[in-house]
Amino acid sequence: QVQLVESGGGLVQAGGSLRLSCATSGRTFRSYVLGWFRQAPGKEREFVAAISWRSSSPYYADSVKGRFTISRDNAENTVYLQMNSLKPEDTAVYYCAARGGFTIATMAPQYDYWGQGTQVTVSS
Repeated sequence: QVQLVESGGGLVQAGGSLRLSCATSGRTFRSYVLGWFRQAPGKEREFVAAISWRSSSPYYADSVKGRFTISRDNAENTVYLQMNSLKPEDTAVYYCAARGGFTIATMAPQYDYWGQGTQVTVSS
């Protein structure tokens, strides 16, 4: 079992930055792929970014590529999402997720564990 707790959400103006954190506990952190998803009101949950434990090749959705950076600290069992140049369309609840193994996935059903989510609101 893996527990995930997100933090760092809030209200920011367009063009601003936020850093989300996801603290994990439970089973061995290194054996999981960690991902970030988001869900806006009335929309399906969508993939944002994911990273394997080796952190050698993170993967991003096209909509955030060049603006968001995912990273993980294996010593602290924490994964981060640095979000720069935020846009109003980035407004959503952001979720941290984990899946066993080493293969990055982009579909929500492929992840086994989820955090409770943190709200990010970008004003225009």
